[in-house]
Amino acid sequence: MKKKIWLATLIIILIAVCSTAYSAEKLRVLNPTPPNQMVDRVPLAPRIDTLEGKTIFLVDIGWGGPQAAPGIYKEMQAWFAQNMPSVKVEVRSVVGSYMQDQPELWKEIKEKGHAAMIGISG
Repeated sequence: MKKKIWLATLIIILIAVCSTAYSAEKLRVLNPTPPNQMVDRVPLAPRIDTLEGKTIFLVDIGWGGPQAAPGIYKEMQAWFAQNMPSVKVEVRSVVGSYMQDQPELWKEIKEKGHAAMIGISG
């Protein structure tokens, strides 16, 4: 009987010590809501009515390594060549990290392209 009382007392002391230590910790909570002022929204580009005779850029952002997306993009390019031969498909990859701006690539797409698919694949 004494052994059970001793065990129960030990458990109560451990619970008290643990709860005291836990309640003494300070937690920092961050508010994820944006500031009061919303950012300026940029409208999406208008959709093109047809792909016939257009140039589409497929842009690999490089996530997953250098061989992650080119294979699927080449397959898409081959599909267009077989099924929609009037559509020109250009495959490009970003230079460096996908988190870096690509002004030369964006300029080329704007000048030569009608649409672009930018992202990861594979």
